[in-house]
Amino acid sequence: MLLELRNLSVSYGKAVALENISLRVAEGEFVAVLGPNGAGKSTLLKAISRSQASTGTLEFRGESLQGVPAHAVVGKGICHCPEGRRLFPELTVLKNLMLGAYLRRDAAVATHLKLVYSLFPILEERAPQIVSTLSGGQQQMVAIGRALMGKPSLLLLDEPSVGIAHRLKIEIFDAIKRIQQGGCAILMAEQDAQSALRIADRVYVLEHGHVGREGTSAELGADDYIRQAYLGVG
Repeated sequence: MLLELRNLSVSYGKAVALENISLRVAEGEFVAVLGPNGAGKSTLLKAISRSQASTGTLEFRGESLQGVPAHAVVGKGICHCPEGRRLFPELTVLKNLMLGAYLRRDAAVATHLKLVYSLFPILEERAPQIVSTLSGGQQQMVAIGRALMGKPSLLLLDEPSVGIAHRLKIEIFDAIKRIQQGGCAILMAEQDAQSALRIADRVYVLEHGHVGREGTSAELGADDYIRQAYLGVG
């Protein structure tokens, strides 16, 4: 198993954000985490990337990540594209992308840059442009591309569709699916249930810090509760 969580919990002081979460992601698998605001989706991804402390079992390729610093987690092959993009607004598109490869010492950095440009051709056109002048959707492409420059085996995506025009949202989700088809496993937190169910292999539903439901996309897409609560259909 690529990633396995067992009884993972996170608290902010006395407030419990996640309680006894168990979740797994296989090599090359696309797993989505659905849930409303405040359900704990972002906290879950931060716990995996070690930017948030947690208790319980957190293993990547059978090795515990508890106590491993965030930069070392990146070196192991887990790259996190956070909510809100967190780009360096005063730098160019190219410099933002290259910062994703900061820890790399291999010769394939240029190859990965070509991969990012093949997924998002507009970024090659805008490579010398200051990133703050891009649209929200284009900035999201930069954020995903920057994470890919870290050469991940597991890509963590936090709400990649928030605040993006519908046309660019479709383009971004199609690119994310292509990333998985290239062999990279994906764990994506997302509120757009319809898009997530369309492209993910399996889905976990987080509610109030607990896993409320889990199953394949087909199973949850046919679940009456999911259809009513997340898809708006009876």
